[in-house]
Amino acid sequence: MTQVATPDEARDPLMIAEEWKNEGKDVAIATVVETWGSAPRQAGSHLVIDADGNFHGSVSGGCVEGAVVAEAVDIISSGTPRMLEFGVADETAWQVGLSCGGRIKVFVERLG
Repeated sequence: MTQVATPDEARDPLMIAEEWKNEGKDVAIATVVETWGSAPRQAGSHLVIDADGNFHGSVSGGCVEGAVVAEAVDIISSGTPRMLEFGVADETAWQVGLSCGGRIKVFVERLG
């Protein structure tokens, strides 16, 4: 009997990461580990990225997400995990996707 994914499982970045790994893709996972102030995503949110820069899920949105994807592609190549921290003053917050001036810490690692 084949197990069919529920709609929630089909959207879960961790399930997507497992699927991509099973397809032979090199994959990194980004996880929000801390937030301060107002942040678009809560701690525990995930973004999965493949070596071609394809991604699924979200850790923030805006330019922060683009920066995380770019870092993840480098991390896939090097294999060295990295802690990324994003925080901005209120006047520049809109430009990088932290519209309320919040700060976030995102841990990015290559999946083995």
